[in-house]
Amino acid sequence: MDRASDILDIIASRKSAGQPFAVATVVRTVAATAAKAGAKAVILPDGTISEGWIGGGCARAAVLKAARDALADGRSRLVSVQPPDELDGQGHKPGEEEGGVRFAKNMCPSQGTMDIFVEPVLPRPQVVICGSSPVAVAVADFAKRAGFAVTVCAPAAEQSAFAGAERRIEGYALPVKEAGARYLVVSTQGRGDEAALLAALAVEAEYIGFVGSHKKAEALKQALAERGVSADQLARLKAPAGLDLGAITPDEIAISIVAEIVAARRSNVSRSAESNR
Repeated sequence: MDRASDILDIIASRKSAGQPFAVATVVRTVAATAAKAGAKAVILPDGTISEGWIGGGCARAAVLKAARDALADGRSRLVSVQPPDELDGQGHKPGEEEGGVRFAKNMCPSQGTMDIFVEPVLPRPQVVICGSSPVAVAVADFAKRAGFAVTVCAPAAEQSAFAGAERRIEGYALPVKEAGARYLVVSTQGRGDEAALLAALAVEAEYIGFVGSHKKAEALKQALAERGVSADQLARLKAPAGLDLGAITPDEIAISIVAEIVAARRSNVSRSAESNR
């Protein structure tokens, strides 16, 4: 197996395992450079290169910085590493971005130019649904259409209501930590409300929503507080779940919930991008 095939196999393996990483690919070189077009490297979230090679130290710092930023906000970058006189001639400064290109200075003796495309590979965000109510079934459907991986938590006898779930958990035994962003929806309709909420509030998640009236949600919050759930944990609960669209039917309520999840997801990405500027 040649080196190119080997690194492609490694990329596929890491992706299937749900591990976040970035792929840096040299797309263009001008004059003498250590790496040539097509060279690839796999870069981990801590900034280390685990596999592959894209040249020496001339481009390394700029590419690793771009990889960390890409993993933080989910956006690809094109890094152009050029000699100082080339940058000056174009009116660019190191670290500047224009037209989707980030410029960096090449101080190596080769004085060559390299363009490197840096692409983040992130686990798919998932929507985790606790319960098998009509709203829960509709949320699973719309979430899948919106590109989320769908995990269903419900008794085994009720799992058949969900045709397209990618993962099924009997009951509410949620993993505490997972690789990708996670959005939880509790739609149990009086069948295990407290158990599902206790499980949801005990794990890491970007969003936790409860399907039910404000009055019912407040009563459940009181019951959970009496069971030792802290105020900080309870503050994470969005209840009732969903944007205020005046929704009435299960499908309409599900649309409002998935829309709220999409808004939360995009808001998180925007904040990550802003913090890395």
